[in-house]
Amino acid sequence: MSKRFYITTAIDYVNGQPHLGHAYEKIIADVIARARRSLGQEVFFLTGLDEHGQKVQQAAQAEKKNPQDYCDALAVDWQNFAKKLELTNDDFVRTTQPRHKEFVQATLTKLNEAGHFYQASYTGYYSAKEETFLTEKDRLPDGKFDPSYGEVVELKEDNYYFKLGAQQQWLIDYIEANPDFISPSYRRNEVLGFLKNNTLEDLCISRPLARLNWGIPLPFDQEFVTYVWFDALVNYTSIAHAHPELGLWPADIHIIGKDIVKFHAVYWPIMLKAMGLPLPKQILVHGFWQKDGARISKSTGNVVDPVAIINEWGVDAFRFYVLRELDIGPDGNWTEAGFRSRYQAELGNGLGNLVNRSLSMLKRYRNGVVPARSNELAADAAKAADETRALFQQSQLQSALQSIWGLVNRANKYVDETAPFKLAKDPAQAQRLDEVLYNLAESCRVLAVLLNPFLPGTSAKIYAQLGLTGLPDKLAEATWGGLPAGHTIGEPAPLFPRKEV
Repeated sequence: MSKRFYITTAIDYVNGQPHLGHAYEKIIADVIARARRSLGQEVFFLTGLDEHGQKVQQAAQAEKKNPQDYCDALAVDWQNFAKKLELTNDDFVRTTQPRHKEFVQATLTKLNEAGHFYQASYTGYYSAKEETFLTEKDRLPDGKFDPSYGEVVELKEDNYYFKLGAQQQWLIDYIEANPDFISPSYRRNEVLGFLKNNTLEDLCISRPLARLNWGIPLPFDQEFVTYVWFDALVNYTSIAHAHPELGLWPADIHIIGKDIVKFHAVYWPIMLKAMGLPLPKQILVHGFWQKDGARISKSTGNVVDPVAIINEWGVDAFRFYVLRELDIGPDGNWTEAGFRSRYQAELGNGLGNLVNRSLSMLKRYRNGVVPARSNELAADAAKAADETRALFQQSQLQSALQSIWGLVNRANKYVDETAPFKLAKDPAQAQRLDEVLYNLAESCRVLAVLLNPFLPGTSAKIYAQLGLTGLPDKLAEATWGGLPAGHTIGEPAPLFPRKEV
């Protein structure tokens, strides 16, 4: 049995509705999943929801619902959101599902019996908003805690702790020996800096039932529930365990936001080592979006509603903008003007115009029948296909789009250079016109294949307008010469209709 390519997103907290950041992470994962499938790999793509913890309990109380009913209602919205983004996820985990809870409890039992946990009393500061304990080190120079922690209270309580300290040097050695484990490299350097300059404190893995009852009970002490992060991280393995026939673990890529690097790059590897499991091959860390240069915030109304954008502009335009605008790693800035500009210049005037005029001319001048093969743009198409294949293997999505647009721009320039509308007026140029029309139609076909992971709907439309059956979802089909002479194309139609600004 060959191992499937296993890719995950972080699982999202259900204390509200999905936003731009959630959409971005899911689209990155979906494009990588589709790209890997197009390379001929078997893929398993997991996303889902983190449904336990204090924030969820409080949000449910605020709506006068019991937590499970609250989660069930929101889970419908999040699953609809995944459909809206046209994700091709193979499973959708909810941490309240029995399959997950049973695996978490079995893991806790195993680790406890192996001596990885101990019980101790703790007095300190606690942020309910971030569900984390704070120390004096977390104070700002003025003695206060950062406002992002919300209300910080002093707590004294018993809890169970997971021994992390003994693993610190092993983890440093592992990260140094595996340079691709945390990507991009500056995130790796941050983690190494943290590990080399701080003593790793043991991780509190429980919460007293008296304070929090919305969690998975500790199997060895019913007075406690499992700390939400310990529960959440285990989802990646609980779902691999739920599909034993697929050989999923270790994960190939965990896609996460920069705010949860410590959990995934420090706690999670140590947990896995204690569980006796291999580590994921890569933790791929993306940045955050701002809007108009300011932090996205519901309270100020500075938000981007992905669903509203998709309803107005189409899901492919949304997918294109977030991946073309922002490389995986740095932070990005969403502007309405930037979105409209990319829509008009690159999608409308670039790709849309190329396909429409290429196929319309083939209809007008040759009744939609493909002429004999010609190879003038074959080298440009091969370059785009080769670059795209290599970039897919590196998860370099923005660079892949730039490479594909190199072919879009080359083909549009080719129309200007060859002026087929002039050739059509001169019967002596019939063979030259045939050559030009073939190169344009075949470029459109190759583009449909290359674009499939990014713009699946548009890619399928180009194929249909070319009169081709099936889906352009195998990268091997991007080889030049796939359109046979004598083939009749379908009906051209605009891919990205003009929008009045």
